[in-house]
Amino acid sequence: MAGVTWLKPVSIDPSAQAAYGEFLRDLEARLADPQTDRFVLAREVLAQAMYGREYGQLLADAPLAALNLDARNVTFEAEYYMATDAGKFASVKPLLWLWKNLDLTPVGQNPVTGIPVRRLLAERIFKRVGRDFKCWPNVEFSVGYNMEVGDDVVVHRYVLLDDIGGIELQDGASVSDYVNIYSHTHSVLDGPDVTLRRTVIGRGARITYHSTVLAGSVISDDAMLATHALLRGDIPPHGIAMGVPARVTRYKLREPAEYSVDARSHPHDPGRKANPHFPDPTPNQTRKPTLEETGEH
Repeated sequence: MAGVTWLKPVSIDPSAQAAYGEFLRDLEARLADPQTDRFVLAREVLAQAMYGREYGQLLADAPLAALNLDARNVTFEAEYYMATDAGKFASVKPLLWLWKNLDLTPVGQNPVTGIPVRRLLAERIFKRVGRDFKCWPNVEFSVGYNMEVGDDVVVHRYVLLDDIGGIELQDGASVSDYVNIYSHTHSVLDGPDVTLRRTVIGRGARITYHSTVLAGSVISDDAMLATHALLRGDIPPHGIAMGVPARVTRYKLREPAEYSVDARSHPHDPGRKANPHFPDPTPNQTRKPTLEETGEH
């Protein structure tokens, strides 16, 4: 039933809630101010959350610790990739650094503060984010700015969202712990030959524990990818895909409906090349083993 949840409300000490509310309101106001230097903001918040002191004091007392709080002094893996838009990434880099490091502190581990902070940051990092986005700790993005997230989306702990080629999570999608979702592939013969393909997860779809979704896959509305499955392709509406490689083995008992994402008709990303040294579509580069090679007769 729509709107039904298995979660219950939890309350904390009112004075603590008031202090957290003040922190969140201040952070939101500073993020909304176009005059705010995001690099300075991130390092100041991290200095307080991680070391309980002002950044300037930390720089004088422990320069190595302080310098690593300033995103201008660190690099991300994405900055080494040709496919990364340098301008877009520069804008989100300090916020990604703040997100990543706050998750290592009690502020990030506490859902009362961590979830709303990530929601505030997502509004400034993602291409689009809907209402009530809920993200648990230690989620990783490749660039962040190619994420499109609908309403009531939940992303659980230790998820990897490789959004360099684009990831779309539509309304009500749920991504369970330790899931990997990719939007780029490498040639089998030439690792630098990279193709970007948008990956789409439909409304109400569930990607369950430790599963992997490869680039360009389209998972339809109300579909499910089972635990430890590896998807290279599509899942139709209400389908449940299992195994390595994943195959649809069951269907939910649902009435037909109008679909936002139906893999049978949804546009698939034809792919964009990420390395100018490999501008052409990657041809088939593998073959099946012969009987002699497998030892079968």
